[in-house]
Amino acid sequence: MKVNIQAVNFNVDRKLVDFINERLTKLEKYYDKIVTFDVFLKLDNSNEKENKCVDVKVLVPGDEMIVKKTAKTFEEAVDLCKESLERLLLKRKEKINSHL
Repeated sequence: MKVNIQAVNFNVDRKLVDFINERLTKLEKYYDKIVTFDVFLKLDNSNEKENKCVDVKVLVPGDEMIVKKTAKTFEEAVDLCKESLERLLLKRKEKINSHL
């Protein structure tokens, strides 16, 4: 499993990269056939406090899932994405197991 992180118009510090890797690699326990995670970090140009956007694209054999979340910090947005992906991956695993 590979985690690709791209930041749009800013540089990401090592601490945030490690945080993202740590959170997303934990998702392997819910579905072990994950190929890659593509993470896109963006800052909205709005004046709102919740202007940190995180898009996570997960590639699994035969499908891809995309989750987009916005929060006050990138860490909070990554956690929200992780929770959504947990539900999606569990749902996919149940669906595949029901067809066997």
